[in-house]
Amino acid sequence: MLIGELSERTGVSRRALRYYEEQGLLVPERACNGYRVYSGDAPLIVAQIQGLYAAGLDSDAIRQYLPCARGRTPDLEMCAELRTHLSGRAAELGTQAETLIRQREAILAHLS
Repeated sequence: MLIGELSERTGVSRRALRYYEEQGLLVPERACNGYRVYSGDAPLIVAQIQGLYAAGLDSDAIRQYLPCARGRTPDLEMCAELRTHLSGRAAELGTQAETLIRQREAILAHLS
């Protein structure tokens, strides 16, 4: 399928699909005319990429762990390295959340 059809089927912009390609997350074939041609499983891969971005992973982590993704959600097939990465990321997010709460409380104190 061409990029327009993939965009329509997934609801993801062509620009985002090209970005996924630049990041090495989605790899289309090229037709003789240079058009991108995506495989039949591309909509599933796009859903997995979006799910991993939504979970807070960056492009490097997604590139590394996308082969562990199963299904549209996606579910991740755990290995020790992935578990360590996700645990570290969860800790980072916890620290960021605590910082945001403190900042919000400081702002509210100024407002009262």
